[in-house]
Amino acid sequence: MKTISLFKVSAVCVVLAALIVLMSLGALTIGSADYSLKQIADAVIYGAEGPVQIVVYNLRLPRIIMALEVGACLAVAGALLQSVMRNPLADPGIIGVSAGAATAATTILLLYPAMLSAVPLFAFGGASLACVLIYILAWHDGVDPVRIILSGVAINTVLGAYNAFLQMLNSDNLSNVLAFMNGSLSGCNWEQIYVISAYSLIGLICGFVCIKSANILQLGDEMASGLGVNVSRVRILLSAVGAFLAAATVSVAGMIGFIGLVVPHIARMMVGSDYRALLPVSTLLGAFLLLAADTLGRTLVTGMEIPVGIIMAATGGPFFLYMLRKKGRVSGS
Repeated sequence: MKTISLFKVSAVCVVLAALIVLMSLGALTIGSADYSLKQIADAVIYGAEGPVQIVVYNLRLPRIIMALEVGACLAVAGALLQSVMRNPLADPGIIGVSAGAATAATTILLLYPAMLSAVPLFAFGGASLACVLIYILAWHDGVDPVRIILSGVAINTVLGAYNAFLQMLNSDNLSNVLAFMNGSLSGCNWEQIYVISAYSLIGLICGFVCIKSANILQLGDEMASGLGVNVSRVRILLSAVGAFLAAATVSVAGMIGFIGLVVPHIARMMVGSDYRALLPVSTLLGAFLLLAADTLGRTLVTGMEIPVGIIMAATGGPFFLYMLRKKGRVSGS
């Protein structure tokens, strides 16, 4: 594995952190009503009461924090799952982890609305159950990454059918579920921030603890086993962390795709595939991109808000296809 350049990684992280600060300031100032930085400082720092405090402190600031945390968690989850599968197409939304969390959350939202506060716990349970099913289906004298992906796609399809059937049976109560399935940060509040912050902190710390394990998996099963590593156990561990991160985001923001798929690719272009560099850069890049997408969605069309999940699908899909074609041209040359 190539030695990482500490200066390069540090420079990239500093630039991304600066972009996050600038984007956060921009997201605070623009919207249905535009405010100056002085007005925002008076409302947030000095507690000046009025419409600026209501809009900025109670609406925009929680939404910015939520976007940053959700983006970071999805990016790290995608990077870890790509290490587990040894496949750049691995992503919480593609292999069924997000679908498991969404299925549990949708069931609570439609059938047991009184248990709304338990959605994060059930979402993690759904994601974990999806992971277990994927590994059971993929297990055959060990775990093969290709079988994991194929099993995940199958689980994703079945759970998608269940979600559609559940929505059809409850067609008169779909307002919350539609926003959930499209992936939206609208209406988030400080109570949700406290919840997602706790989950994010635990998940991201676990993700960074797994950096060495993620690097070992990149060496291949035979070489990793030769180093005395239990490959199957490491895959299960990393999958559990990825499921936890995906579940945390799905429970509060719904289904947001392509962050976990695209961000690790861009990070590899910047700093290489060593997870000591890849994971910190993916964390910052995921936070920045989701905040940028959410800001674009709520300001692109006057008087209308486009869910961030739709923005990510519209921009992430074509970008990913471009990367695939570019990689294909490079490989064929």
